[in-house]
Amino acid sequence: MPNSKDSTSGGTNDGVEFVGCDLQYHDDKPAFSKDPTTLECQTHRPVMVNGKRMLTVDVHAHCLIHGVKHLVEGRAELGGKDPFDDPGKVRVADIPTRLEDMDAMGLDIQVLSVLTPNHFNWAERELAEQLVSINNDKMAEICGDYPDRFVAFALVALQHPDLAAQQLEHAVKKLGMRGAMIGANIEGEDLSDPRFHPFWAKAEELDVVIFIHPFDFKGGGDRLKGKGFLNNTIGNPLDTSIALAHMIYEGTLDRFPGLKIVAAHGGGFFPSYIGRYDHGHNSNDRGGRGDEVKKPSDYLKQLYFDTLVFGTENLAHLINTCGVDQLVLGTDHPAGMANINPVAHILSVPGLSEDDIEKVLGGTLQKLLKLDQKV
Repeated sequence: MPNSKDSTSGGTNDGVEFVGCDLQYHDDKPAFSKDPTTLECQTHRPVMVNGKRMLTVDVHAHCLIHGVKHLVEGRAELGGKDPFDDPGKVRVADIPTRLEDMDAMGLDIQVLSVLTPNHFNWAERELAEQLVSINNDKMAEICGDYPDRFVAFALVALQHPDLAAQQLEHAVKKLGMRGAMIGANIEGEDLSDPRFHPFWAKAEELDVVIFIHPFDFKGGGDRLKGKGFLNNTIGNPLDTSIALAHMIYEGTLDRFPGLKIVAAHGGGFFPSYIGRYDHGHNSNDRGGRGDEVKKPSDYLKQLYFDTLVFGTENLAHLINTCGVDQLVLGTDHPAGMANINPVAHILSVPGLSEDDIEKVLGGTLQKLLKLDQKV
């Protein structure tokens, strides 16, 4: 490798060349058996399927920017916690480790996004301006240094919708970012609230992706306490489900039909219960119909969903329900709930064509994010 910023690997040249293997997939005989491990990597980069090199793009990849720590230290809103002190969060500054992980996972490109606890949606306007500026500038710097391995979703201060719209425009037009990641709720406020319309209008105007990621769902109260990490395993997908439901029933997706929304964790529970929502819409039982102009299942074609649902049957169901054109690769790397074997999971689903596989691994995101990378 020519220098420390070589994008093929994160280390020095030790005379070692990493090579992928040609994965053999047929619609009646997937390349991997049902439910591959989620804890070990089985598909090193580059990913080859039936002799064809596949572009792989991870829409769900987080980072942590330490340059803002001094701005929030000691704030009462943090409740005494240090959101920068978690050994499970790989720092974006550790590029060699990051690239090694990506190579092992079979990932060509990651879309960086700031971890949701570090969005600080409680921040007043002036502080929010500083936090967003530092985070976005640093991510843009990383992407500039490694343009064939990283792109980024901007951080925006959605608690100040007009400011968020300005920040999104600056990030896209001046910093080269591909959209923004936002929480599934903003300090308990639903994304469908009319006060957020200026942000949605700007996202539609700019024709960029908005990645919705759950955060700090308090609606379950004490019932999500106890063993099993239920505030994550149940609370996170429930948070996203509620956000999508409100955006449909409150008419947000009708008001802004050009939005490009990607929902984390396969859209939570929403796709799996779409028949129930359609029944409520059709029968209007006890107010089951909202302001939506179509039945809820029709909106699935306006939304995109990452593949982070962990099981082969879950992923097959998501494909069958939403359509293969609406799915994009997601890992949640480097969080503890990441699936670090994402390519194997896609290739464990029977019935896919090579074209389907190419779309889900990176082809659809290549179009959505307007990437010019070639493999």
